[in-house]
Amino acid sequence: MPPAFAVAWSGGRDSTALLHASLRVARALGLQVHAFHVDHGLQPASADWARRCAAQAARWARAGAPLRFASRRLSGRPGPGDSVEAWAREGRRAALAAMAREAGVDLLLLAHHAGDQAETVLLQALRGAGPAGLAAMPARQLREGLCWARPWREQPRRAIEAYLRRHRLRWIEDPSNAQPVHARNRLRQAVWPALEHSFPQAGPALLRLARHAAEAAENLRALAEADLGALGPAAATALPLDALRVHPPARARLLLRHWIERHSARPVPADRFESLWQALTAGRGPAAWPWPGGQLRRYRGLLRWFDAAAEGGGGVAPSPAAGALPAGLRAEPLPLDSPEPGLPPDWLPGLEARVRQGGERFQAGPGRPARALKKQFQAAGVPVWARQAPLFFLGETLVFVPGLGLDARCQVGSGQSRVRLVWQPGGVSPAEDGLA
Repeated sequence: MPPAFAVAWSGGRDSTALLHASLRVARALGLQVHAFHVDHGLQPASADWARRCAAQAARWARAGAPLRFASRRLSGRPGPGDSVEAWAREGRRAALAAMAREAGVDLLLLAHHAGDQAETVLLQALRGAGPAGLAAMPARQLREGLCWARPWREQPRRAIEAYLRRHRLRWIEDPSNAQPVHARNRLRQAVWPALEHSFPQAGPALLRLARHAAEAAENLRALAEADLGALGPAAATALPLDALRVHPPARARLLLRHWIERHSARPVPADRFESLWQALTAGRGPAAWPWPGGQLRRYRGLLRWFDAAAEGGGGVAPSPAAGALPAGLRAEPLPLDSPEPGLPPDWLPGLEARVRQGGERFQAGPGRPARALKKQFQAAGVPVWARQAPLFFLGETLVFVPGLGLDARCQVGSGQSRVRLVWQPGGVSPAEDGLA
């Protein structure tokens, strides 16, 4: 199997030129090319476009081109009030990444050119973006093991049009490109011609701005990473809010934004960031903030990120069949000579998960008094949201509490067969209120 890469191919002029040029290079170098087409399902003719691309790919392959074609249609529609552009962009990225995984390729070429880059810079400026936004589209970006590359990012549109004429290539015209409902179309049709007429060097100037912004954004990321590293390894998962008061506000805001972006893997929405910043610096307000891709939670001076994919649904999972452990609970055997106390293995089959009712008492260690769960949680520093996990009983005996561990009255020590219980939340919704 020869080495391979992929090209995102809409069938339009730019991606058709890129695919054709890629095939010429690949044939000379002995490489395989995968053409990935995404049918958004937003235009009546979109299914026909997919068929036309498949037919063209078959013709090129019969002529000896090292080409394989794959297509995927997006499911669903944008919701009420959703941005069609954003919905299509996210769906397209997911579909392209999925096809790349299936094909086993780690390089995907995109046909964005210098005109697209200049338009993106201008749109980002009109949205009030910072350096990262003004840097616009990177030449290369590694995401989940796939390199998204734009080899023509510095090439003018006229060079692509000349290539199409030279090779007599045909392409698909998407009628939505002429609809002024989309911001980029309005910019391209009404604003850009007037801008270039009055300022002929607008395009090159905006490309230089993107390069300067990319350098500034990289330097700011390095500064924020250094500030985060100075807080110690624990800050990577739990950001001490006192650190925001050590630095000047601009630098503290940079640190906070960088920390969130590391976890959410997406730009921080400006309006949400301002609301979060005000709440954190005031030391009041909610204990939890919904966030794209997850949730932020504050407790005892620390800010933590919880990924949406790891949170799961609500409620306590029903008790499993006899002999199985309740959902989210895992048992790990302990060596006989380990000093760590554990639970006798013959207790495992009868364990049940129950919702906290109130009045439960937990003994934190041998010889220590059994105390109310609320007091034990507070003493152990267990965050409020972690207190809503189920409790695990054998009959009427409280055995295990996530965040606190085994009740001392159920433990056996070294020299006896025993297991460690580990709670892995996956079926329990955390509390979103502030106090318990």
